[in-house]
Amino acid sequence: MTFLDLPEGLTERIIQCNSTYTVRFGVRLRGRMYSFIGWRSVHSEHCEPVKGGIRFAPNADAEEVEALAALMTLKCSLVNVPFGGSKGALKIDPREWTTQELERITRRFTQELYKRGLIGPGVNVPAPDIGTGEQEMAWMMDEFRRANPTDVVNARACVTGKPLSKGGVAGRTEATGRGVQLAVQSYLRDPRTAGLGGRRDLKDASVILQGFGNVGYHAAKFLSEQDGARVTIVAERDGYVANPEGLNIEALKQHQICTGSILGFAGAKSFAGDMTGIEQRCDVLIPAALENAIHVKNAGRIKAHLIVEAANGPVTFEADQVLRSRGVIILPDLYVNAGGVIVSYFEWVKNLTHIPFGLMERRRCERRNQTIATALERMTGKPFPEDIRDEFLEGGAEIDLVRSGLEDVMRSTWTRIADLLEVQPELGDYRTAAYVASIRQIADAYEA
Repeated sequence: MTFLDLPEGLTERIIQCNSTYTVRFGVRLRGRMYSFIGWRSVHSEHCEPVKGGIRFAPNADAEEVEALAALMTLKCSLVNVPFGGSKGALKIDPREWTTQELERITRRFTQELYKRGLIGPGVNVPAPDIGTGEQEMAWMMDEFRRANPTDVVNARACVTGKPLSKGGVAGRTEATGRGVQLAVQSYLRDPRTAGLGGRRDLKDASVILQGFGNVGYHAAKFLSEQDGARVTIVAERDGYVANPEGLNIEALKQHQICTGSILGFAGAKSFAGDMTGIEQRCDVLIPAALENAIHVKNAGRIKAHLIVEAANGPVTFEADQVLRSRGVIILPDLYVNAGGVIVSYFEWVKNLTHIPFGLMERRRCERRNQTIATALERMTGKPFPEDIRDEFLEGGAEIDLVRSGLEDVMRSTWTRIADLLEVQPELGDYRTAAYVASIRQIADAYEA
């Protein structure tokens, strides 16, 4: 708080979590009763409803959930979506249970959350996180609707990250990974930044990725297929695969789906049990796995020009200091992985308005574009180029509008961070600038 002049007592108010609920419940499975423990933490209700994912993880605990809830508050404030911060977890390894068993467990967890007012369109809106996805969100939404038979109109908005058939929004699955791509693009396009050794694009830049789940896969796919980057290494919990010419991301994903591991991929050399993949030389390092992946013991061996925090808290405080002293640029998680909550906001709005994006204006836009194309043909005496005609005339489907909205928010947020750092160079780095911008907005809300 050195860079913020906050009224007495407000700092402590912003730091503390408002509430953390621990729920313990039993589910009869496999002929016996199993007990489970879960948490839902609400960090700040300066803006309601509160928003945050629910993870299923065997090492989850209350302290982690509270930290992640605080991060959600800051993230929502930074990208200016109207949510407070929350987070949830269930201490469970999803791989140990069948789909039917997971459904029963998830529904019971939802019941416990509903009893305590910890799920609902206007109070607390969960989303997928580590170990959860569209299916778990569909179960939670359905269970909430069962508990609220008189309010089924808005019930779909009780969670986000749902399948399209259950009220989801196009582009939500890819949202966080695409947000990572947009964050890197925003950094490189800003002439005030150092770029990649002076370079302003990713063409043939080497990228190392840690974590090949939903976020890592989509980030790598977009950076390689659309920006021309070479993803040379992908690291996971059981080792890493490497190809200096660049990995075929889609082929690697299909291999992982078929075998359960990235190791053994025919298009790369495998290093089983080797955790040093992230320490190899590269232009861009993207930690997209769990917290504390880069710590004080390995920070000195990191050889990247730019670190892009796709995961929550992948760089420890001590490691951050080591990396910054060596001139490594870090794009903070607060900004980089905000794509998920931005598109979740779009989904929430869609569920409350009950109108798909683009429905009211798509055909009008197409007619307007057709008129423009016809006018250009008459003025020039030449036909409109066929290779761009269809794209120009398109009125914009939901996926196009979602991607456009995500790009706008990511770009404007980057400008907000970079402008603040330019005005206050004493902030020193993008992480501090992001925190200052976010906390100022939260403080204004509390004072108001």
